[in-house]
Amino acid sequence: MTFTDETTAAIARARQHTLGDLLHRTARRYPDKVAVVDGEQRFTYAEFDVAVNRAAHALAARGVVKGDRLALLARNSWQFAVLAFATARAGVVLVPVNFMLGPEEIAFILTHSGARGLVAGDALVPTAEKALEAAGLTGALKARIGGSAPGWEDVDGWWTEGPAEAPDVTVTDDDPLRLMYTSGTESRPKGVMLSSRSLVTQYVSCIVDGGMAADDVEVHSLPMYHCAQLDCFFSVDVYLGATSVILPGPDPAALLAAVEREGATKLFCPPTVWISLLRHPDFDTRDLSTLRKGYYGASAMPVEVLKELSRRLPDVRFWNFYGQTEMSPLATILRPDEQLPRAGSAGRAAINVETRVVDDDGNPVAPGEVGEIVHRSPHAALGYYEDEDKTAAAFAGGWFHSGDLGIMTEDGYLSVVDRKKDMIKTGGENVASREVEEAIYRLDGVAEVAVFGIPHPTWIEAVTAVVVPREGAALTAEQVDEHVRGVLAGYKRPKYVVLAESLPKNPSGKILKRELRATHADLAARG
Repeated sequence: MTFTDETTAAIARARQHTLGDLLHRTARRYPDKVAVVDGEQRFTYAEFDVAVNRAAHALAARGVVKGDRLALLARNSWQFAVLAFATARAGVVLVPVNFMLGPEEIAFILTHSGARGLVAGDALVPTAEKALEAAGLTGALKARIGGSAPGWEDVDGWWTEGPAEAPDVTVTDDDPLRLMYTSGTESRPKGVMLSSRSLVTQYVSCIVDGGMAADDVEVHSLPMYHCAQLDCFFSVDVYLGATSVILPGPDPAALLAAVEREGATKLFCPPTVWISLLRHPDFDTRDLSTLRKGYYGASAMPVEVLKELSRRLPDVRFWNFYGQTEMSPLATILRPDEQLPRAGSAGRAAINVETRVVDDDGNPVAPGEVGEIVHRSPHAALGYYEDEDKTAAAFAGGWFHSGDLGIMTEDGYLSVVDRKKDMIKTGGENVASREVEEAIYRLDGVAEVAVFGIPHPTWIEAVTAVVVPREGAALTAEQVDEHVRGVLAGYKRPKYVVLAESLPKNPSGKILKRELRATHADLAARG
């Protein structure tokens, strides 16, 4: 049956349930409930909703409208949270930028995304200025969060003035609303396009399989430019009507104090941060008795650490979330009763996900055999921005190919055994070995280099480089370290640099990184 265009549009508007709608509906259910806490700043859901509406109108008044891209370079703050929902409500594509990147790395993202403007935290304005200059964006909108800077508009007026009602913008389920740049396995990051359908269905999986509820009080300390903190936790809390306590970063003392002060019931940290909490002297002096739910991801939790957490936080149930940006990001979950019996496992597919392990031809492998992890799910991204070839490869055969290698048991439990393309996950951050290798190759005197991860007690994996100097070159490890300091973000720089006469290779000339990992696995222990 067909309807007139007017009727069809009216039906679509009545059925709209996109990222921008979630907060408004929660504000109608819980107008007076505390939504966001950031230091002394507290918003009820009604107040947070109005701030988001005003910011959405402010963007439109500055020419940033549906379909435009707006980059956000900032540490966690309530302003970040407002902009995350204001852009969605306006149909603007938010481009969160890793604040640890250097100006050239940020410039690539600004140029590739076609950003219409950039909002930066005050302390990051100098870096943002250099990035804008390198990208040649002389006429872009420039706005700052806090402080003052010549040529930059103060965003405070965006949420204190203007209409309090939602803008009249129609957003469909698969309009892109986020462009998340992931290090991937390439020398340049890829722009992952996420839509409301991707995100909202992922929120449902988090809620159902992650045991989340409206009475949660959660501390958010990991960077919100990551979709893990932003979309597995903060946005889910907004959807449910839970209370979010925002910290600028995962400082252990501040995090433990916030749990005690706010009576937090829920906390997400990668294993590196859980370890830092356990080792901090305040762990045993702060009242953490309100904590009931703990989550980890980004890498496997060491079994001994998991056992220690169980002893020292006996009332906390733990979940392991596995996934990646292209899955918005959740794919599989290991639940509380499975933690020790299935230690090291990534769990089973979430409720809205189907997961397989396949061979190079896309055929399922037998239980216990290694293959590539692939998924089918509405969580999946719309593809890579302006990259048809990589999108086609990633979605070959109608499955999203994760690039991770894994093993699946007969009853569907997944174990991640390797990164198909040498991804290193250090301290919860993705580092592409190729990007680091290419940076080192730019140093005179380097003949060959291989970059890989080795086990580390704090970072879980440490970026490690084995460098072969050119014949006759007087190259030192200190020179390599000094060189990368000028071209790479801190978390990407090798923590260990080893000089060698040659690299192990197979008959076809491929460098055998597995051998390098085995040879240098005890570097951290040796100090």
